[in-house]
Amino acid sequence: MSILQTVTPITHDLGGFSVRRAVPSPQCRMVGPFIFVDQFGPARLERGQGMDVRPHPHINLATVTWLFEGGIDHRDSLGSFATIRPGTVNLMTAGSGIVHSERSPQSERDAGPAMYGMQTWLALPDGQEDIAPAFESIAGLPLVEDSCTKARVIMGSLWGQTAATTTHAQTIYAEIDLAPTGSIPIDAEADERAVMLVGGEASVDGTPLELYVLTVLKPGAAMMLRSDRGGKIMLLGGEAFSTRRYVYWNFVSSSRERIEQAKEDWTAGRFPTVPGDDKEFIPLPEKPKTVSYP
Repeated sequence: MSILQTVTPITHDLGGFSVRRAVPSPQCRMVGPFIFVDQFGPARLERGQGMDVRPHPHINLATVTWLFEGGIDHRDSLGSFATIRPGTVNLMTAGSGIVHSERSPQSERDAGPAMYGMQTWLALPDGQEDIAPAFESIAGLPLVEDSCTKARVIMGSLWGQTAATTTHAQTIYAEIDLAPTGSIPIDAEADERAVMLVGGEASVDGTPLELYVLTVLKPGAAMMLRSDRGGKIMLLGGEAFSTRRYVYWNFVSSSRERIEQAKEDWTAGRFPTVPGDDKEFIPLPEKPKTVSYP
């Protein structure tokens, strides 16, 4: 059996588009270093509307933003600014602490923003959780293709290609587009792997994938991903973490005390502000949607 388990995401309606959260969940806390897996869209907002995620903090993790359609303006407390577009990965390493905002560019608002993509978090390894914050935007990622298959390597090494994106732990991350009758092998080297069908139709070793469901694959087994009618699939995973990570709101750490300190620091205004977007912020919620304390 190729499939270890399936995780049906919890869907949140954000008014105009849906966000589906597969990790963390009671069934699956992590897949490799991936400790948070959100898929959103496809959807298109009305003209004049947009996404406005006000400045908010992170610690001890790296965020990875990947779009299939649309655009997002990223700003952070390091002074970074980048407009995320399909084909470019934004990696923000929070480390000891960072604040950022994500908003629809004016050009997207004028046209009616397209909302379709992935937002994931990577836990940082032991000994590296409080490294210096950093940001990078990487284009020109490796593309593996034939007449019926296109696979973009976002992070790590797959199919003989290696992305330039920084990895703090062993990580694999890829977007796979299969035309009708397309297929591609799934490398077996990673400790933990999962796939998510985000459009169309596909199967793993003959087992159909359910749309938006995270399908965790058996470790060490070589598998084949196929599609009869065409589909888009995300592949993610990497090295297994031996030390547990805790999650509270936007904070991830191996230490609950470190998270409590981050909560106090945000409430007290001790985090840095975001240049160009320092008039608003998201307050610490009383009951956050993402919590994995024991």
